[in-house]
Amino acid sequence: MEIMTNQRFRRTAKYLRALLFILAAAATIGAVLYFSVIGYAKLLGPPPLAVPQSTLYMADNGTVIGESNSGQKRYWVPLNDISPALMEAAISIEDKKFYSHGGFDYKRIAGAALADMKAMSKVQGASTITQQYARNLYLEHDKTWKRKLSEAFYTLRLEMNYSKNEILEGYLNTIYYGNGAYGVQAASRYYFGKDASDLNLAEAAMLAGIPKGPSLYSPFASKERAENRQATVLQAMENNGYISAAERNKALSESLKLIGKHENPDLGKAPYFQDAVRNALKNTLKFDDRALALGGLKIYTTLNLKQQKIAEEVMEQEISKDSDIQAGFVAMDPKTGHVKAMIGGRDYKESPFNRAAQAVRQPGSTMKPLLYYAALEQGFTPATTMKSEQTTFRFEDARQPYTPHNFNNKYAEGDITMAQALALSDNIYAVKTHLFLGEKALIETAKEFGITTKMEKVPSLALGTSGVKVIEMAGAYSMMANGGKKVEPVLIERIENQHGDVIYEHSEEAETVLKPELASVLTHMMTGMFDRKLDGYTSVTGRSMATAMSRPYAGKSGTTGTDSWMIGFTPQLVSAVWTGYDKGKPLELSTEQIYSKNVWFQFMEKALEDKPVKKFEPAKDTVGVKIDPQNGKLAGPGCPVKRLTYFKEGTEPVEQCTDHLNEEIHKKRKHKDKHKEKHKEEQSPWYRELF
Repeated sequence: MEIMTNQRFRRTAKYLRALLFILAAAATIGAVLYFSVIGYAKLLGPPPLAVPQSTLYMADNGTVIGESNSGQKRYWVPLNDISPALMEAAISIEDKKFYSHGGFDYKRIAGAALADMKAMSKVQGASTITQQYARNLYLEHDKTWKRKLSEAFYTLRLEMNYSKNEILEGYLNTIYYGNGAYGVQAASRYYFGKDASDLNLAEAAMLAGIPKGPSLYSPFASKERAENRQATVLQAMENNGYISAAERNKALSESLKLIGKHENPDLGKAPYFQDAVRNALKNTLKFDDRALALGGLKIYTTLNLKQQKIAEEVMEQEISKDSDIQAGFVAMDPKTGHVKAMIGGRDYKESPFNRAAQAVRQPGSTMKPLLYYAALEQGFTPATTMKSEQTTFRFEDARQPYTPHNFNNKYAEGDITMAQALALSDNIYAVKTHLFLGEKALIETAKEFGITTKMEKVPSLALGTSGVKVIEMAGAYSMMANGGKKVEPVLIERIENQHGDVIYEHSEEAETVLKPELASVLTHMMTGMFDRKLDGYTSVTGRSMATAMSRPYAGKSGTTGTDSWMIGFTPQLVSAVWTGYDKGKPLELSTEQIYSKNVWFQFMEKALEDKPVKKFEPAKDTVGVKIDPQNGKLAGPGCPVKRLTYFKEGTEPVEQCTDHLNEEIHKKRKHKDKHKEKHKEEQSPWYRELF
């Protein structure tokens, strides 16, 4: 028994010696690693306290049009110009041992790890102010082990080479306070309209509570959560001995005056366009706020500065300064979908709401070209005729009868062709076509054209009663202009990181989604609204522009009770204009109803004045014939108007118009009789001259 006990003792002692050896070896290795890291950090010296670079936004020619709202670059303030209350609040809530630790709060780290294990998830943070500053300066906000180790190393270098006050100053000037405000000065100006040096205790506590979750604790996100967070900060300040209980209670009872506005007199060029770009970066390309503000990116956009300037000048000239009417405008390259100019309202400072990219408004008759493309697909041709007369449409289901009207209740006499119906914007023809095709047809066709807003399946959809966005309609008309290729509005060509590496580039490959021959037929039909020959025959909707045009255009206007539109194009350029009131106020004055046409026409003429005149070339498998636009038959002798019209090959009319044949015979007889009389006079005897 005694022998067995001795054996156990010797075995235990052996294991203890092995354990002590392992621990000693580990301690030695740990010490070597620690001093190696310390030595390496010392060897590298102080890391530069450079402010992260602002992101730049460039036009299509490389000109800088704007930059990110970088508080560090514009509003960096020294520690002496920051309210002591804010410094104390930040230290109390973020890192109460800031002045005593060497960059890491090990007790806090252990406590956070324990809390996370209990909750089986990440519920508590342990980053010190120095660690957060290191992350803001040098690192991405991902959650990989590599990032954490790099953060720890940068933290060590900061603590070894800079004073605590230098680190605190850098932290307060780089932390994100929400709503685009980076740094205490930008945040103080945004939330309270005052400098960081002038913040009182209540304001400082409110501000210090935001960085933990800007989208949660901003008073503009939730006043209740912001005030609760403010109370937590004040309690921490009292616990740390910075304020008394009386000071805490006084700050809690104080009513704060919130501003919520950035003071930035220099909006940059094309502010609505830049907002749309930022929206695409965040929502489509998934860049976060910090990367956009401080990542040193170069965003190469599609904006053309010349066209943007023309659009802004024309808008200002053509719309009365005394009018409260608003406007949305988009110009696009139809081949690429590149947005070349954008205006989202009359005054960005008064209203940054982008009516070109965000507002949903009734398009009126500008929806008809999409309807007639659907009709062409179903066998209609530009010569297809229907009767234009006041009509009440009745339905078998419980829907009420529907009676559309033409503008000023004017109707063509008898039948009318589809080409003429489009040029005259005849509503009866449009509704008849819509119901004949089925109410789903236009909805599906609109989707093919890139319209994403939801549309109602109603008879009046043919007249544009379901809302759309200006930028969507510009994209849809671009597909007509480019022969049927799918293009979506493009705002960003490519993005480079701070090292010049391309991290995003838009692909130019476009599939053909419309039938090219039908897109060509439709485009030539859309030139009819500017047809001067038709103007003397029956008034077309582009009458006011037809006599002043410098080149061929295709397009369509549209008017509802509250909205006025004009969209049109050449092979090189598409532009879409909407004008109306934000709250749906009726357009009562005749001048209000033509603002959109005037803006569109003046922009197109000026934007293209140094460009070659390009005609709309007919597509393959189309044929052009001269027809009488009233009856759709081949124009014959005596037809007062003969219009060259394109058809899908094999669908062109073969019957010749005879409606004006008697007039032509009478005309010929009259001409013949006149010729005989003249000839008779020439053959008179010489002696008649004496008498």
